Amino acid sequence: MSMGKLANCSRCDAVFVQAVRDICPKCYKEVEQEYEACAQFLRKRENRGSNIHQVSEATGVSVKQITKFIKEGRISVAGNPNLGYPCERCGFLIRAGNICESCLKGLKHEITQQLEVEQRLDEFQRADLAQAAYRRKQNSDE
Repeated sequence: MSMGKLANCSRCDAVFVQAVRDICPKCYKEVEQEYEACAQFLRKRENRGSNIHQVSEATGVSVKQITKFIKEGRISVAGNPNLGYPCERCGFLIRAGNICESCLKGLKHEITQQLEVEQRLDEFQRADLAQAAYRRKQNSDE
């Protein structure tokens, strides 16, 4: 049986023996309490229409931590129609993934444009190399 390694808690930076989690036992207990507070809040029928900011305000749990719970699948957005988390690019509330459809579309467009620019540069460089080779051939034939 192997022992854990020494690590710094990613949440409070305390040194602890890491076995499974990247947070210390104290922080793990706090995270579990935060999860339980969110889950209890959302179990009440009158709170199911709450958005992430309302859940955060009512429970004292950060939006970042609630987002983590949602992404981990611990808090379901299925029964909570207004519950989402911010897009990592623009902040628009989303229910799945890391970025919204609009940002995804924009990124795809930027990638397509970049690929087109690179393709044109490659074609230009190939034409330039071919022209240089032709000039060298012409000079060697003279």
